[in-house]
Amino acid sequence: MQMSKIRFSTWLCVISVISMIGYLGYYGYWLFRGQPKFSNQSLLLIEVGIGIIIAMLPFFIEWVGHFYFPQVELIFFYIFLYMSIFLGSGLQFYGVQYWDKYEHILSAIMLAGLGYAIFQGISRSRRNAWDMPFLMSLFSFTFGVTCGVFWEFYEFTADGLAGLNLQRYEAAGRMLIGRAALMDTMTDLISDVVGALLMAVIGYLLMKRDPNASRFLVFRSKRQNIFSSYNF
Repeated sequence: MQMSKIRFSTWLCVISVISMIGYLGYYGYWLFRGQPKFSNQSLLLIEVGIGIIIAMLPFFIEWVGHFYFPQVELIFFYIFLYMSIFLGSGLQFYGVQYWDKYEHILSAIMLAGLGYAIFQGISRSRRNAWDMPFLMSLFSFTFGVTCGVFWEFYEFTADGLAGLNLQRYEAAGRMLIGRAALMDTMTDLISDVVGALLMAVIGYLLMKRDPNASRFLVFRSKRQNIFSSYNF
């Protein structure tokens, strides 16, 4: 199966890669001149360089696996990558209020989007999956939220074992108390719920409006094989 048009996600990838290459050139030049624009500029350049590799990774995986990622999944993936690597780390947008919450919403959208592909993959047939848009969207929502919960488990465990303060229970060297200590974790969970719910609504409306549009929510095979009936 050949894609007849350049996918929208591909354009987002091109924009991300060009932006990051421009970042490496501009800020690398000033670092070379001994006039870095940000603190830890060398580390930021490395992060942005790794971001370019991550941006190209889906195409490599598709080439090796002979399949296409869900289009909706890739769109939000590149938006998330641009916000986290280029804007967040590279241009220090993490200083913007609630920036990490926006990223939590996007990550939950991506995970919920993956839930559609998983549901379709474990269903007996593609048609059975498309005939259950509400159940499929409900699975997507719960999958996205559950992944967010497990991420908070990880942060809690890492904080306990290594004192990393991932859950922001400490500020300016002092321990927060009561509601303030819960604020970061709870707002992260709320962001996860919002993101997963948005993806569930998007998927549900897509399938209700046009069942054929559901192809943007699942993996698509590049060739006919034993998995073709599952669109993988």
